[in-house]
Amino acid sequence: MPLSCTLIINPTSGSYSASLVDRVMALLAAAGFSPSVLLTGGPDDAAAFAARACAEEDHPFIVAGGGDGTMNGVINGLVPGKATLAFLPLGTANVCARELGIGSVDEAVRRIIRQEARPLSVGVLEGFGVSRRFFLMAGAGFDGFVVEGVLGAEKKRFGKGAYLLSALRTFSAWDGRPMEVEAAGERRSCHSVIVCNAARYGGSFVLARGASLFEPRFRVVCVEGRRRRDYLRLALRVAAGRGAAGAGVTVFDADTVAIGGNKAVQVDGDFICHGPVTIRTLPDFARLVV
Repeated sequence: MPLSCTLIINPTSGSYSASLVDRVMALLAAAGFSPSVLLTGGPDDAAAFAARACAEEDHPFIVAGGGDGTMNGVINGLVPGKATLAFLPLGTANVCARELGIGSVDEAVRRIIRQEARPLSVGVLEGFGVSRRFFLMAGAGFDGFVVEGVLGAEKKRFGKGAYLLSALRTFSAWDGRPMEVEAAGERRSCHSVIVCNAARYGGSFVLARGASLFEPRFRVVCVEGRRRRDYLRLALRVAAGRGAAGAGVTVFDADTVAIGGNKAVQVDGDFICHGPVTIRTLPDFARLVV
């Protein structure tokens, strides 16, 4: 029997087109799949569609078509341990595709057809009655304030440039307060912290070497320096391909992280809440096509 396959597609993604999706559908059908397409119309649809697929099928095969935000939405609708998940890169940054080494839509389709998969570990952030899963990273402090400060009109007009504009505003209205981070049996005073479930950050930049979607642990980047120039130095290191390292930065492994204070918190590029929050790993969450 043909293998049922649900494509959850974000039609506002940067490289989406109806003809492209039709071509993907034809390739999957020719390979013995029975594909169906659900187009999202709002920010909550991807999670709702994924939840419905899990309710209707014992072992759903779901393809998230869009950017990293679409993938995050799907992950937040899945029943843990039930689904096989694949990524179809139609977005702008597509960090997930870079982590998996997927260079094109055609390559993604070939991998879907091959069906080789590995257990995916994700993170769960909880605080102030909020519970949100993520697969790339969670950040509190500077990058949380940057994401919180992105204006909808600027994002619509400038795309990724809206984050740069927000970063400039965040630099101008500098918050020098520290916060306490508890992880791996130790307490640390940090200015910002990024809990990494993947090595890359913001595109092709490698922030946390050794972080992996398939390992039940995080690489935690604590920025201890509280000055603007500490962040400029870190940005230059990351841009040069050296990752997060050097004076004023501590990197370590953990499976649970408690973040104190009331700084802004983002996951996978979306503002969620202000601290305090607790973050833990959720291993064997789904099978991810590689």
